[in-house]
Amino acid sequence: MAGPVTSARQALAQWLEHLAKERRASPRTVEAYAFAGGRYISFLERHRGETLSLSDMGTLAASEIRAWLAHLRQGDHPLSARSLSQSLSAIRTFHRFLDRRLDTPNAAIALVRGPRVVPSAPRPVSEDQAAGLIAEPAFDPDRDDWEVSRDQAVLTLLYGCGLRISEALSLKRSDAPVPETLRILGKGGKTRMVPVLPAVQAAIAAYVADLPFVLEPDEPLFRAKRGGPLSPRHVQATVQGLRGRLGLPDSATPHALRHSFATHLLGAGADLRSIQELLGHASLSTTQRYTEVDAASLLSAYAKAHPHA
Repeated sequence: MAGPVTSARQALAQWLEHLAKERRASPRTVEAYAFAGGRYISFLERHRGETLSLSDMGTLAASEIRAWLAHLRQGDHPLSARSLSQSLSAIRTFHRFLDRRLDTPNAAIALVRGPRVVPSAPRPVSEDQAAGLIAEPAFDPDRDDWEVSRDQAVLTLLYGCGLRISEALSLKRSDAPVPETLRILGKGGKTRMVPVLPAVQAAIAAYVADLPFVLEPDEPLFRAKRGGPLSPRHVQATVQGLRGRLGLPDSATPHALRHSFATHLLGAGADLRSIQELLGHASLSTTQRYTEVDAASLLSAYAKAHPHA
C-alpha cells in the first residue's frame, strides 16, 4: 500500500492485503475478516464519535472492546456464542498485526475474554441418506452426463475418504486414475495418507471418462460447466438442491458427509486414533466428539428395539 498508514481503516486494508498476499488466506477467510474488522471499526467510531486514527487503535480500553462484543449480542440478529468467539479471534489477529507490523500495540485486547463455546456434536447423515445424496444427481434432467459423474465423484470422495470440500477439489488431473492411497494436504499444511475405496476409484474413473475437457496434469481435476475449476460454493449449492429433493434436513451438508465417514467408521469398530489420522485432526479431543454421535445413535436404536424402552 502506497504512503504511510495513518487511519484505522488504512490499517485494516493493509492487514487484509497481508492476509491475502503474504499469508495466502482463502478469499472466503479474507472476506470474513474484512467484515469483522469493518464492523469493529464502525462501532468504535460511533462509540467515540470520531474517525479512528492508527494511534487510536493503541489506546482502546478493554471496556470499549467489551462494549463492541455486547453490541454484537443485541439487535435483530444477535450473534451466537460461537460467532462472537470467531469475531473476537479475528480482531485479536488484527491487533497482533497492528502491534508487529505497524508498531501500534494494545494491551487491552488481552484482557477481553470471549464467551465460552461448548463444541456441538457433529450432525452426520445416515448411511441410507449418504447413499441417496450420491445417487440423486443421476435423476436431475438439467445436468449433462459428465456433470452427473462429477457430482457423484465429489460426493463419493467426501463420504468415502472423509475429505473436506477444499481437499477434494484440490485433486489434480495427474491424480487420476486414483491410487489405493491419496496424499492429502490438509489444514495447517499437514499431510496425511488416506485409503481410497474401490467405489471412490470407480466414481472418479467414470467422471474422467465423461469429462469433455482436456486438462494439463497440474490443473484441478473437477471442472465447472464452462470448464473453470469447480468451486466449494457449487458443491454446497448442489447438496442443498439434492437434500431438498430428498426431504433431508438443513444439516445434510457436504461437511456432514465427512462427519458420517467418521461416525460410521466408529460404529463399525474403528479406533479413535485411526479416525483422527484419517480426518487429519491435530487433536484427539476433536475426534472424540464423534463418540457422542455414536452413543446417541446407539441409544436411539436401543429405544426403538428394546421391548421395555
